[in-house]
Amino acid sequence: MKRMELLRRLARDNGKKMILLVMDGIGGLPGPDGKTELEAADTPNLDGLAAKSELGLIDMVDAGITPGSGPGHLSLFGYDPLEFSIGRGILEAMGVGALVGPGDVCARGNFCTRSEDDIILDRRAGRIATEKSALVVEKLAAAIREIDGVKVTFYPGKEHRFVVVFSGAGLTEQVADADPQQEGAPMRWADSLGPDGERMAAVANAFIRKVSEVLKGDAPANGCLLRGFSSAPDLPLMGDLYRMRPVAVATYPMYRGLAKLVGMDVVDAGETLDQLFDTVGRLWNDYDYFYVHVKYTDSRGEDGDFDGKRKVVETVDALLPKLLALSPGVLVVTGDHSTPSVMSAHSWHPVPFLLSSPFVRSGDSAAFSERECRIGSGGRMEARKLLGLMLAHAGRLEKYGA
Repeated sequence: MKRMELLRRLARDNGKKMILLVMDGIGGLPGPDGKTELEAADTPNLDGLAAKSELGLIDMVDAGITPGSGPGHLSLFGYDPLEFSIGRGILEAMGVGALVGPGDVCARGNFCTRSEDDIILDRRAGRIATEKSALVVEKLAAAIREIDGVKVTFYPGKEHRFVVVFSGAGLTEQVADADPQQEGAPMRWADSLGPDGERMAAVANAFIRKVSEVLKGDAPANGCLLRGFSSAPDLPLMGDLYRMRPVAVATYPMYRGLAKLVGMDVVDAGETLDQLFDTVGRLWNDYDYFYVHVKYTDSRGEDGDFDGKRKVVETVDALLPKLLALSPGVLVVTGDHSTPSVMSAHSWHPVPFLLSSPFVRSGDSAAFSERECRIGSGGRMEARKLLGLMLAHAGRLEKYGA
């Protein structure tokens, strides 16, 4: 029997509330003073909570595997990321409210800055403002409606991001990303991952060239990259699996999209971290599982901004009392992957987690950090098992067997 099926059989609704607070990319590596961003941050509330919680480390996919945000979040929601694979494009598409029909293929786009000889100078075009990015999308939508008989539909996203949906015959998601994944490198063009992906790869590359033609002479966004080619998957829904009412409190489209795919309600959480945390209180009587997503720890890590990531952690810590005041049955604080600012990228390092409930055996430490989590009583486990632990601490699982 698979673990997900076991949890489905044991799950019961007792009304107990659970909060999963995800600080995206929270895991780090030692910086200039030998401390990670989490260790360097002034976090009296998290540290106080750690003193009466269980701490540990989780592997999002497997030891040594660097996870994307999709697999990382699927694991946190109890899905085996090696069994359930979701492309980033469909997640972003769902998050921005894109219309995706049968046979359509979505891709997540990044506006970028490129040279005339196709060297990628900036993969995010300076993280241009959302308002400016929307104008670029509007310009492209007016100029590009079809590529080689395939309909093209644009949707604006946050900052440098956008979504494109390709609609036509013979398209599949079997296409590798068109993105070199680093600055100063030559463009990496879309490539087929099998014979069925050749048409989609050719359309994607023609699309990218057309975008460069339309944006020629513009700055800083004069080109684009495409990642996460994907179609809509069929997933079992969290509410049905675990007998609960889940809601996503998130601002970025991709995470809202993933939440929709697993059956969560998605609400307007505003734009600021204050609004994000206030939304949980506003909805407290309507749901019993709250997924709260903080993006900026990851953004600062990807930018190589150690102090910026540290400051985001401190901001979250200052807002934590808003969640604690709700007296949830279970509160977990963790991330969906590590994004050390010294690497400016996702990494394979295990992610720290903190679990607070009335049923922890003892507090582990006076600090929430990678070092303390490494020796915590929660040990090191697969991230997909964390939800089962939350359900158990909330008393939402029946006994297994006689």
